[in-house]
Amino acid sequence: MTKHSSPEHPQHQLSETRFWIQRLSKTSIRALHILGVAISSGGFIYHLDKALWLNWWLLAMFSGVLMMVQEIYRSKLWLIQLKGVLTFIKLGLLASIALLPQQQPNIYITVLLLSVFIAHGPAGLRHYSIWHRRVIDEPRKRRRNNLNG
Repeated sequence: MTKHSSPEHPQHQLSETRFWIQRLSKTSIRALHILGVAISSGGFIYHLDKALWLNWWLLAMFSGVLMMVQEIYRSKLWLIQLKGVLTFIKLGLLASIALLPQQQPNIYITVLLLSVFIAHGPAGLRHYSIWHRRVIDEPRKRRRNNLNG
């Protein structure tokens, strides 16, 4: 057994190599997402020519979807925890730009601020379940055997 596996939960065994591959892939996708968001931000906020930032925006959206898939695969609880719910609210706000184009910069800045709270807020906030009305998380043993982060 590696330090990331458990005899009680063999289906959740994670070898050292697999842990590093998963961890580095998650970090790489997050880095691409931040890069896409950062570069496309100027286009959104200052109404620049789409040709200058559209590919970066597509990178941000594609990498964001990949991060969501990773989170849902890792734990279905993500869908009812504030970190998941607020992610869907961010997507709704971004879609609302089509209906309120004059508010594009304000909506985009709001989405950026929500992103900070989702990524860096206290665990008690991010893991709060809107369904259970309390903080919930994976059982400790399962969480330890999954990809951390």
